[in-house]
Amino acid sequence: MYRAVQVLEESRAEQRSEIVQNLEEGQVVDGVVKNITDYGAFVDLGGIDGLLHVTDMAWRRVNHPSEILNIGQQVKVQIIRINQETHRISLGMKQLESDPWDGIGAKYPVGKKISGTVTNITDYGAFVELEPGIEGLIHISEMSWTKKNVHPGKILSTTQEVDVVVLEVDPTKRRISLGLKQTLENPWQAFAHSHPAGTEVEGEVKNKTEFGLFIGLDGDVDGMVHLSDLDWNRPGEQVIEEFNKGDMVKAVVLDVDVEKERISLGIKQLGKDAVGDAAASGDLRKNAVVSCEVLAVNDGGIEVKLVNHEDLTSFIRRADLSRDRDEQRPERFSVGQVVDARVTNFSKKDRKVMLSIKALEIAEEKEAVAQFGSVRLRRFCLATSWAQP
Repeated sequence: MYRAVQVLEESRAEQRSEIVQNLEEGQVVDGVVKNITDYGAFVDLGGIDGLLHVTDMAWRRVNHPSEILNIGQQVKVQIIRINQETHRISLGMKQLESDPWDGIGAKYPVGKKISGTVTNITDYGAFVELEPGIEGLIHISEMSWTKKNVHPGKILSTTQEVDVVVLEVDPTKRRISLGLKQTLENPWQAFAHSHPAGTEVEGEVKNKTEFGLFIGLDGDVDGMVHLSDLDWNRPGEQVIEEFNKGDMVKAVVLDVDVEKERISLGIKQLGKDAVGDAAASGDLRKNAVVSCEVLAVNDGGIEVKLVNHEDLTSFIRRADLSRDRDEQRPERFSVGQVVDARVTNFSKKDRKVMLSIKALEIAEEKEAVAQFGSVRLRRFCLATSWAQP
């Protein structure tokens, strides 16, 4: 019995070897589908089986061989490879048709708008069939102008018809990059056109971060108010605590960078810039004399606000309250009292004005001495002229 089986096996092996000897790569033969698996189909070529892999069934995407083949179906295939040692034969069906990727660059030039069908969705994008055998990828970054961290499945669905724009074609790697957002108007470009710098806008606080506020604006875009643009006088780290997520706020458009998709906003620009106005007027140049109202008195000095620039405050240190050390007592001043002082330094960048009553007193004394000396000199000259014969 064993001998008979062995003889039968040897006979079949010889038969397969003989069949293989009569086959050659590139040859087109007829066969019958014998079995179907997830990865392909086995085709009986008349005494020997060949494997028709799912990727060689059609130029288009085939998710499962059963989509196009049935057991017992007669098919025409091309022999792709023959392993003479193992007698394994690789078959192909798509090779009998022209390759749709030939001349693909001319057919789908960059910038062309076309329609296709979504065939598959992944974490990184969606595949779109442009024609049988030709698929392109819409990367997640090219799906939406504004939805940056959304899964592609929430934007597109399989079998959906979509309009796309060709971004890149690589015939060698058989890849086409597509864009979905390019079929729509760039919202940053639209915003820049309708909201030039200086435009006042209103929106909801979407988020608070360590460097500023994000405000929701028209066109489903966000603008950012940097900490430095929250208030003219107070530090942004302090002012930002006054805002909460969901608050409706007004702001001014400072700049729109379409390429970087950034909109810069300012809240402080809605109000008056006391320091800027003072700098423009020249009232606070060094050595200028200003009137101040005392706001507070403490051991270190007095806090004052400038009479002609009420939004601008300063602190006069104890040492600058008088040229006379005995008069450098903050308690001799009272809240509401108006005093004159001399500007010793003014920095628009730091938004600070330094004042000194002491400097004013010294300057006034020098001026008085100079005037007194001038009067004595004139009197001397007059006296000597009368004395001449």
